Amino acid sequence: MKKYIVTLKKDERELLNSFISKGSCRSQKVINSLILLACDEGGFQTRRSINEEISRVLNISMRKIDRVKKRFVEDGLDVALNGRKGIRVYNRKADGDFEAHLVALSCSAPPEGFARWSLRLLADKVVELKFIDSISHETVRRVLKKTNLSLGSVKDG
Repeated sequence: MKKYIVTLKKDERELLNSFISKGSCRSQKVINSLILLACDEGGFQTRRSINEEISRVLNISMRKIDRVKKRFVEDGLDVALNGRKGIRVYNRKADGDFEAHLVALSCSAPPEGFARWSLRLLADKVVELKFIDSISHETVRRVLKKTNLSLGSVKDG
């Protein structure tokens, strides 16, 4: 395992101490601040703690301490405190045109032999009509929920 050495500047120590004393930060941010302050080997530290002692006092794993130290050394203070942001981008399958077709279909008469449209029936029908290549009933539910269209609120009679 590679050893990461944390060296904090005076202003970074003051910032971390302010996070700890405020009490208005997320708990993980406070714990990460405590880890960095305890592991500091800079000139402003009076006594450095070993990882086993930090782990026992804060009731966290040794691996967490190593991860926080690694993030600090490689990515900086902000990433070490808050973690990384997700970078994955999801492409939407259901665009506005598809949603309009789906709403129109759900307002139409259900197929022969059915009292009303179900989410699975709608999903199968939009694929059959080639509005979309494939879609799950859960996506159909989300689209209809977003448009405030409930299939169960229609009263007969």
